[in-house]
Amino acid sequence: MKSLDFDIIVIGGGHAGIEASLASARMGLKAALITMSSQTIGHMSCNPAIGGLAKSHLVKEIDALGGEMAKITDKAGIQFKILNKSKGPAVWATRVQCDRALYRRYALKAVTSQEGLEIIEDTVDEILFSNGRVLGIRTPKGEYFSHAVIITTGTFLNGLIHMGLKNYPAGRAGEPPSTGVSQSLLNMGLKIGRLKTGTPPRLNAKDVDLSVMAIQDGEIPPPPISIFTKEINNPQLPCYMTYTNEDTHRIIRENLKYSPLYSGVIKGVGPRYCPSIEDKVVRFKDKERHQVFLEPEGIGVDEYYANGISTSLPEEAQVSLVNSIAGLEHAKINKFGYAIEYDFVYPTQLKPSLETKLIEGLFLAGQINGTSGYEEAAAQGLMAGINAGLKIKGEAPMVLGRDEAYIGVLIDDLVTKGTEEPYRMFTSRAEYRLLLRQDNADLRLMEKGYNLGLINKDAFEMLLYKKEALAVEIKRLKSERCKPDSVNPLLRKLGSTQIKEDISLYKLLKRPEVSYSDIIQISPPE
Repeated sequence: MKSLDFDIIVIGGGHAGIEASLASARMGLKAALITMSSQTIGHMSCNPAIGGLAKSHLVKEIDALGGEMAKITDKAGIQFKILNKSKGPAVWATRVQCDRALYRRYALKAVTSQEGLEIIEDTVDEILFSNGRVLGIRTPKGEYFSHAVIITTGTFLNGLIHMGLKNYPAGRAGEPPSTGVSQSLLNMGLKIGRLKTGTPPRLNAKDVDLSVMAIQDGEIPPPPISIFTKEINNPQLPCYMTYTNEDTHRIIRENLKYSPLYSGVIKGVGPRYCPSIEDKVVRFKDKERHQVFLEPEGIGVDEYYANGISTSLPEEAQVSLVNSIAGLEHAKINKFGYAIEYDFVYPTQLKPSLETKLIEGLFLAGQINGTSGYEEAAAQGLMAGINAGLKIKGEAPMVLGRDEAYIGVLIDDLVTKGTEEPYRMFTSRAEYRLLLRQDNADLRLMEKGYNLGLINKDAFEMLLYKKEALAVEIKRLKSERCKPDSVNPLLRKLGSTQIKEDISLYKLLKRPEVSYSDIIQISPPE
């Protein structure tokens, strides 16, 4: 067939691939997204949720730069929760439970409606390169040539699913792996390793006794994760919490000999911060129980995702394990849990732009770089798309500093320190975390998104208005002073040291126990 030419080819339609392809096209470049099936674009392979501790910071930064993840999440969200509220605002986080099918639908709509982006259903057999430069790709349908290639293949590179002592090649349950890309990377001279992740069983909701579980409601009204969302329209659903027990742990211990993790079958390193239930029972012997959260898979969907019992035990053992848990005694398993091993590229072989050092024009993003999580993948995809576009335009790459964004911390950690296990973002990784709040992502990054052409003029003008309003109010707080007799009653009530002389509102607001709403009580703005 006749070859097609693109500026940028993105391989893989997961969370990294979506952001990479959209950013490329929105920057005015001709882009192609290669996926095995358009129906799996934006599929949530593991838990049906976006955000969480440190992860929502990434999502809001993606949003501020002009990415799509936050907007899709708000359209698919069925429970919104603010986490870490007992701590300071810098580490508050938003977690959104999503309708899996709705998320996929809105992700597909975003890429299919994007001007300048072509969706091609195909598999990639080979990455074409010559003299240290990428040329394009080869598929069963033919060759496609481009200036840049972005690989966002998730767990599909030589993916191998394990359940008990049985294993079979797959990218995820029910989908074939990608085998040619890894060989191309090896041919280029890139060093490749193996990682492992896992997923829990999905349970039929009709057989679950929710009456013995603790209900976990979201916030009302639900707080959108995207700055561009006005309101959330979906019905809001609760999650439920139960626990494993000593009987559960006994079943797991008795079946460890059939676990691919403990029989030496799996060679890849698993995620430290999202361990399987086998790992938890073995490593934390003193714990009498572990939390299990039942998360709804969607509106009108009779299925729960059993968060907390990720497992690769044989099917019979999974049935016994599930039925030993309070409220799940009669639960039927719709889909069994499994572990998956896959290839990744050691990320120290990348530049801070996510371009490989060895092959010019080849960018990598997502789990191929050793990360775990939808949010980490999407953040890398966005940056890879931006930097591939800037390279083609002959401009310098955009590299975010550790003091500018969690995205900057993520990529800097990967390309300088590397990783031997699935990397997950935490607030503790960001030394500038007091400055990198989830609620100031727009102030930090939106101007960069506007300059790239990813943020429209109306949104940018709203940002300028917000910045001006903040500057005016800060100036007022610094200049306006309050007297002891007007403020001491409030300070007594708050348990704060009373003042003996006039003090500026700005200095008063510096006290941890005094909030801005308290300041407004004392002296409202005009």
